[in-house]
Amino acid sequence: MNIIKKLQKKQKRKKLIKQKARLAQEQADRSSVYRGKNSHRRRISGRGKKAITVVAVIAAVCLVFLYVEKRSYHSYKVLNTSEQEDVVSTQYVEMDGDILRYSPDGVSVVDSSMNTVWNETYTMQNPIADVNGSRAVIADSEGTSLYICDKKGVTGTVTTSYSIVKVRVAANGMVAAILDNDENTWINFYNSDGSLVAENLTKIDDPGYPMDVAVSDNGVMMVTFQYVDGSKTTSYVAFYNYGDVGQNEDDRIVSGYTYENVVIPQVECISESQYIALRDDGFSTYQGNQIPKEVKTINVKQEIVSTFFDDQRIGLVFKNNSKDSEYTMEVYSMNGQLKFRKNFNVAYSTIKMSDGNIIMYNSSQICVMNSRGVQKYMGSVDGTIRDFFKIGWNKYLMVMDNGVSTIKFS
Repeated sequence: MNIIKKLQKKQKRKKLIKQKARLAQEQADRSSVYRGKNSHRRRISGRGKKAITVVAVIAAVCLVFLYVEKRSYHSYKVLNTSEQEDVVSTQYVEMDGDILRYSPDGVSVVDSSMNTVWNETYTMQNPIADVNGSRAVIADSEGTSLYICDKKGVTGTVTTSYSIVKVRVAANGMVAAILDNDENTWINFYNSDGSLVAENLTKIDDPGYPMDVAVSDNGVMMVTFQYVDGSKTTSYVAFYNYGDVGQNEDDRIVSGYTYENVVIPQVECISESQYIALRDDGFSTYQGNQIPKEVKTINVKQEIVSTFFDDQRIGLVFKNNSKDSEYTMEVYSMNGQLKFRKNFNVAYSTIKMSDGNIIMYNSSQICVMNSRGVQKYMGSVDGTIRDFFKIGWNKYLMVMDNGVSTIKFS
């Protein structure tokens, strides 16, 4: 009997031990699952933190952009001044981060601190210049001397047969020049070393008097002519191609457009495939790498008093009859879309685009807007302003009657 009881107790103990082991295993399994769930939750939390970080960074960038975009300045700081400059006879043009400085005595390139990179002497009576990126051409208006240069020095010189009226340079250094001998006009095309590519005789009755010229890197030259047809003033825009595409065309003209009762005083080559004609009633845009075609014309009813442009925008300024605002500005994209319209009251003598900014100034006041028309600075300066343009982020060159200064707004 005692033996039976002992066996029963052993069985109970074994059964109890198995139950405890099973409960322990279940507890361990539950802990494993719990840990697994927590681990998954931690992974999700890690991704969430990364997402929150990315969103925070984007938000911070947007806030900085909005701050910079909307911020206006009320004063300026002079970074350096060069009082030895001959500002009476010297002209200054921004040139791919440096400054082209030219006068009747010579030409030079200087950096933003007015340190000379190179210089070349010559003698001209009335020098004019055109700059495109890192290339430039300086010519003696009504004279016969022409200098082609880049940021390292002079690359070519030309002595023309007739008086120079206008010169333009492409981004690769090719140059177009309008020449006049009182009876006829020529439009000559030169390589960057000064060698002649082509010369075109034009007459007042066919195709007209050349008003302006522009040239691209791929050998396409754009010319605006004006002539009188009966009682109508007519403009003709022609595209010459000096590559293979134009060799079989008459006078190498691959496309042309006639505009009655329109004056087109200015044409511009924006890129190898983008051109604009600034008209007295608006503007026209053209596209095409070898044979440019007209793609958009914007006509306005108001009288245009000023135009300005860069490689992305075209601006028109009209007189405004409002007592509060003397002018209205309209800025368009290159495809003719109106970006913004703005009334303003700045008594400017010069308006232009400079490194993405709209700059207006007169002899004593400066106004700077960004490309969206937000006013960044408006103020007066001591002295007489001769020129003003942007040369870097919040850095500007101010040419005064008593010297040249590099400034920043604050």
